[in-house]
Amino acid sequence: MRGRSKCTLSRLELQDHVDLEQQDRRGDVKQRAQAEGYWCDPSQPTSTQNPSTGDSGNYLIGVGRADCTGPIAEIPLMGFANADQVGGGLLTRLYSRAFIVAEPDNSKRVVFVSADIGMVSQKLRLEVLNELKSKYGELYRQDNVILSGTHTHSGPAGYFQYTLFWITSRGLIKPSLQAVVKGIVKSIDIAHENMKAGRIFINRGTVENSQINRSPYSYLQNPASERNRYSSNTDKEMVLLKMVAANGQELGLISWFAVHPVSMNNTNHLVNSDNVGYASYLFEQEKNKGMLPGEGSFVAAFASSNLGDVSPNTRGPFCINTGDSCDNPQSTCPVGGAKMCMAMGPGTDMFDSTRIIGQNIYLKAKEIYTSASQEITGPLSSAHQWVNMSDVSVTLNATHVVKTCKPALGHSFAAGTIDGVGAFNFTQGAVEGDPFWDSIRDQLLGKPSNETQACHDPKPILLRTGEMTWPYPWHPDIVDVQLATIGSLAIVAVPGELTTMSGRRLREAVRSEFESHGTSGMNVVIAGLCNVYTHYITTYEEYQVQRYEAASTIYGPHTLSAYMQLYRGLAKAIATNTVQDLPSGPEPPLFNITSLTLVPAVIADRTPSNKAFGDVLQEVGQQYRVGEVAEVTFVSANPRNSAENATEHNFLTVERYINSSGSWSVVHNDASWETRFYWTKGLLGLSNARVEWHIPSTTEPGTYRIRYFGHYKKIPLFQPAVYYAFEGTSSVFEIISL
Repeated sequence: MRGRSKCTLSRLELQDHVDLEQQDRRGDVKQRAQAEGYWCDPSQPTSTQNPSTGDSGNYLIGVGRADCTGPIAEIPLMGFANADQVGGGLLTRLYSRAFIVAEPDNSKRVVFVSADIGMVSQKLRLEVLNELKSKYGELYRQDNVILSGTHTHSGPAGYFQYTLFWITSRGLIKPSLQAVVKGIVKSIDIAHENMKAGRIFINRGTVENSQINRSPYSYLQNPASERNRYSSNTDKEMVLLKMVAANGQELGLISWFAVHPVSMNNTNHLVNSDNVGYASYLFEQEKNKGMLPGEGSFVAAFASSNLGDVSPNTRGPFCINTGDSCDNPQSTCPVGGAKMCMAMGPGTDMFDSTRIIGQNIYLKAKEIYTSASQEITGPLSSAHQWVNMSDVSVTLNATHVVKTCKPALGHSFAAGTIDGVGAFNFTQGAVEGDPFWDSIRDQLLGKPSNETQACHDPKPILLRTGEMTWPYPWHPDIVDVQLATIGSLAIVAVPGELTTMSGRRLREAVRSEFESHGTSGMNVVIAGLCNVYTHYITTYEEYQVQRYEAASTIYGPHTLSAYMQLYRGLAKAIATNTVQDLPSGPEPPLFNITSLTLVPAVIADRTPSNKAFGDVLQEVGQQYRVGEVAEVTFVSANPRNSAENATEHNFLTVERYINSSGSWSVVHNDASWETRFYWTKGLLGLSNARVEWHIPSTTEPGTYRIRYFGHYKKIPLFQPAVYYAFEGTSSVFEIISL
């Protein structure tokens, strides 16, 4: 490939993988675009069946939900790579939502899990699979279990085995890892135990006013002929599966929609599931009437898709110091540089923006869920391979073969994005290195090899992670590629963040591969952040301008082409019924690390003089109206004690007095959107907990109280630590009518 222009190479990739110009000549562009839902003409109606309840069901279906929150204090939050963003409380709990679909004779099954976490790590997946194998033998395996993260940036970090992620996560944090493993396995257990005959329906709809492309300059590098096929530079389409039991019971839904869950920005310290989690909350609260959040049988998962360049901060980027727009190729401001360029959501603050975007997603899901009538039927299948992504040969055409690279991150990786800016003077769009930072890197971490630098061109390498192995490898080489089909639905489980156009190309490649082997009309969805995290996947053209997403495409400029080739291979194996002939590939390592962290151990908790744990330090008011905030502060203990020593723990409840029975009834818990739990650490084991109840308009007048639950730690001399449960209760207060 030496001496060939980047423009020519780009065209070769498109000819092989997208074939746009040939499709134009064949006249099937419109047909393909309509099938994908992006053609600008009105789409043709496709639903012909009515989801009646008289049939016995085409599948066996099980759904389950389990808490996977983990420690909510003193643990870094995973997503923004901001060392200052450490957990300090709870807005909403995190859940793993599992869906099992089996053929009626139980011969084959597929598991899809969407967990409220930043992404699935390799260590997490391997430990989950080991747990499942010990419980179920060969029933649930690497080929038929898909684990996907919603990509919330407000969940606890510390569940990775590769060194790079330890830097901002402060290592491998055992309680974080255990909470997610336990939650995922429990959600699968619940689904497994509740399998019943049922039917699955698919529907699609357009979600408006909920996303923007945060790297439009990169998107514009894609060929105009390709861009002209689509009405937007983001995928606005939501794809939804509705699951109904044969007896008519509504079981749950899975929705795939491309948006970053970063409505809660990098100043947030409350653990929460962000905008897509709020959509799940609203749907489950509606379907599980009278239940507290996290309770009830209906499970609604709002899963990630090709969200790599998609932001929910719809007001776009502007300079926070001047108010001017900074929607430019480098996302920089005249005064203050890139650090001043940030995008904002539609709300008055990040909580309001989360609510607005989540509600938009929920309302569209509700609409298409209600009208879903196109039934999914047909056999199940799944295919999986482990692949050394640092050494994949990609055949572009009959004469050109290229390769992927050892992992590396570019300078613009350190710039961050308009959703969460980076540090120092790094900017997006850097295609040349910085002598100052390069010299520091060379002295501290070593210089990239000439081979790796050439492979990643035009990326100026900041971190040569594929060449760094101390104390453990910094990035994975062995990656999962996985594809599962449920009748006419194909779920492409991608181990990273595809940009908008990358996702479109991959969907089209998989669909065309099925078609070429006689399986037409496949509904192809991208499931993002699956199985192992490998950062971003841009198109070859987007890679050339090296904004954040491209600088974070760790296997080089041909990463997308490699994945398209690999997933085509999986689709072919399923379509031709030759999955059993697929080589499994090189098995990934599972490093024997139980805990390796810089997070300090919890010291013994103490109380102020003449106070006990749970005593009220600042009382609630005597009465409130809806729309106001009831607030109370307690003498507290470190919440990490509760995460490690309690099951199904609640830190708080809001309770209403029932006059007729003379008892208290819980109306909200710490998973409720309306409650917020803030923990403030003091000196030498002292701490406070503040509980806020943002009183919703649906609150009935009456008498209420707020309760707080915790565990304090004592360390007797020469003995193991002991933990004691305690609770505190506010004074009663009245909610009065407006």
